[in-house]
Amino acid sequence: MKKITFLALISFFMLVSISVVQAQVDTLWTKTFGGSNTDGAFSVQQTADGGYIIVGYTESIGAGGSDIWLIKTDASGNTLWTKTFGGSDYDVGYSVNQTSDEGYIIVGNTNSFGASWSDVWLIKTDASGDTLWTKTYGGSGNDEPQSVQQTSDGGYIITGYTDSFGVGGDVWLIKTNASGDTLWTKTFGGEYGEYGNSVQQTTDGGYIITGYTNSFGAGAEDFWLIKTNASGDTLWTNTFGGSEVEMGYSVQQTTDGGYILVGFTNSFGADDWDAWLVKTDSSGDTLWTRKIGGTNYDESRSVQQTIDGGYIITGFTESFGNNGDVWLIKISEFGELIWTKTFGGEYGDAGHSVQQTSDGGYIVAGGTYSFGAGLQDVWLIKTTPQLSTSEKDNDQVTSHFSLKQNYPNPFNPTTQITYTLPYSDNVSLIIYDLLGKKVQTLVNDYQTVGNYSLNFNASHLSSGIYFYQLKVGNNIVATRKMILTK
Repeated sequence: MKKITFLALISFFMLVSISVVQAQVDTLWTKTFGGSNTDGAFSVQQTADGGYIIVGYTESIGAGGSDIWLIKTDASGNTLWTKTFGGSDYDVGYSVNQTSDEGYIIVGNTNSFGASWSDVWLIKTDASGDTLWTKTYGGSGNDEPQSVQQTSDGGYIITGYTDSFGVGGDVWLIKTNASGDTLWTKTFGGEYGEYGNSVQQTTDGGYIITGYTNSFGAGAEDFWLIKTNASGDTLWTNTFGGSEVEMGYSVQQTTDGGYILVGFTNSFGADDWDAWLVKTDSSGDTLWTRKIGGTNYDESRSVQQTIDGGYIITGFTESFGNNGDVWLIKISEFGELIWTKTFGGEYGDAGHSVQQTSDGGYIVAGGTYSFGAGLQDVWLIKTTPQLSTSEKDNDQVTSHFSLKQNYPNPFNPTTQITYTLPYSDNVSLIIYDLLGKKVQTLVNDYQTVGNYSLNFNASHLSSGIYFYQLKVGNNIVATRKMILTK
């Protein structure tokens, strides 16, 4: 197993450049779906006809405690049809994809059918949502899926968790043929328990999986990235994390052949839980990471690379908005925070899945306690394409923030550090050595909007690589590397 070096680890603050284009998206429309009880969505995808397919669960209709709920809408979010799948117990849908025949593949867990009280449930439907076949996978323990994708051979790849096979609490990878028959399965894990949350077939025909591990890594739980070949055999794994807890929820292969992971962390000085992004190269080595959040609980659940090479992320924030909102985050290809947007009401709302749509906007699915008919409803949010604006709202980071490269660099023994603040806030500027030890605090004060420049005298330090980290309030963190030569 690869172990992340501190140089890679400290790059969780590092950006190639800090130059933010001021932009935003506006709400085009929202729709709720639900009845008098609790209903929610975990996955959304734009379909070939320009509409949307959503999967989640419903306690308001169906056969049992909860049923898998499949909702098809037109391009405006109006319901075309819905289907429920389930028995007398609890069944939940986690992931849906439109298949090459324009039908749908759904994965969820079932307590109504299968070998034990909780099994993986794979459902194939036609274009109208009518069942073509279903399969269950599991043993005597608790087995749960999180993600499914159709593969290039017409079959399917599923990841999740198994308590029935492996060491006892492992990431589970299931490969099926086009009829859902098992071709092979693989478990990945150690002594203390692991979970797979997202899987994607990679351009080499293998698979990339993310989730979290309790058995390996630096802390209690770490992001876990697993790369396999086409047969599910491990090519490499990597962990990402600090001394506390990190959970990875979504992974995508990026156009440069690397990977983008999102989840959340309470290491690295997080005030509570923060959204965390990790960008790797094709070998799983860290290129950069980014922590985003405020003083309360914040998390990211879903990521997709956008047509501009950057990333769109959705999740949940208690730090911004109405104290419990759907959170939409736009990041550049280098990890720069471009803008954030919240959607919500009085009682708590969360985003679970996001995709860029064919018009350049975004579709988000999740759950809302603030709107709709029942305790919680499925919430579908459609945004406009990204729009430029001259106004800064409460959710945005302005275009004028920058942390420049120190000059000269390398230096001996003095260098100049320059930065621009987009708004007035508490500011810290701290120097760290290569091992992450704080060696000097240059700024720790409230500063107003404007340009700042200061000289750093390193005559008391030995030659080597150092990092200077600027933090502005709870929203902006940036770090650059400098080299002292004597």
